Amino acid sequence: MDLIETAARWAAAWRERDAAARRTVAEFADPDTPEPVAGADLVAHVEAVLTRFPDLVLDFAPAADAGGTAVLTWTLAATHRAPYLGIPGTGGAAAVAGVDVLTVVDGAVRVRRHFDRVALASSLGHRARFLLSRDEVQEYGISARTTMGRTEYPRVLTFTYLDFRDDVEGADVDLLSTEVVKSLRASKGFLGVGTFEIGTRKYTVSAFDRPESVRAVHARPHQRSLRKFFRGGLCTGAYTSVWVLERETLHLRCPDCEEVVDVGAGKTCACGTTPTPDPLF
Repeated sequence: MDLIETAARWAAAWRERDAAARRTVAEFADPDTPEPVAGADLVAHVEAVLTRFPDLVLDFAPAADAGGTAVLTWTLAATHRAPYLGIPGTGGAAAVAGVDVLTVVDGAVRVRRHFDRVALASSLGHRARFLLSRDEVQEYGISARTTMGRTEYPRVLTFTYLDFRDDVEGADVDLLSTEVVKSLRASKGFLGVGTFEIGTRKYTVSAFDRPESVRAVHARPHQRSLRKFFRGGLCTGAYTSVWVLERETLHLRCPDCEEVVDVGAGKTCACGTTPTPDPLF
């Protein structure tokens, strides 16, 4: 078997973005396959790659003959159009370098593709952080915030969560949530929002200046989200609630004399410098 010739056909198939042409090899694995794939599973995997990056361009260098192994180095350039690694497809430019290693096992060609998924995510503007999923006490997740820069504290909070099936659906939820938050920013009574994700659940805590302001959530983006849930099959469960303030305190330490001041009760510092509260979010 001419492995260099097979490597050339393999590279040409990727250049043509033809999933069926990947049958030039018997087995394939890359960082996105939990185990090697072959046949129809290989074609399905390539189709998934081309869904995420439909204009994908892999620029292959000529195959290097390593004596029973062919090595193809390449660079990728593509537009990110569908969720990948939990990142919604927002049209960003993806770029990464990698290498395909072709070997012959029992008369069949096997390909192992190596590339850095962290580097690919970084090219899309995402910073990687590594978290435990859980320990004996806690589960861990990620969080975000949107602030309006206002220092008044809320009189009402909304608390919601959505249960999603997988990273692809989670990315769809993120896109919908972004549109909802954008619409809320136009509301006078909106103070900010914090979101956090743990496991397969996404939580949202939104703050408003008074109960009447909560009506802002009924804008068009939120209505689209509701239709996606009730009619479109998005997510497996949802919880919504509105919480009205019963009691609050706010104590801040004076930056000059270190005295703790009950700012919430309207107290002032003895040194004459009253600490200023930061926005809630």
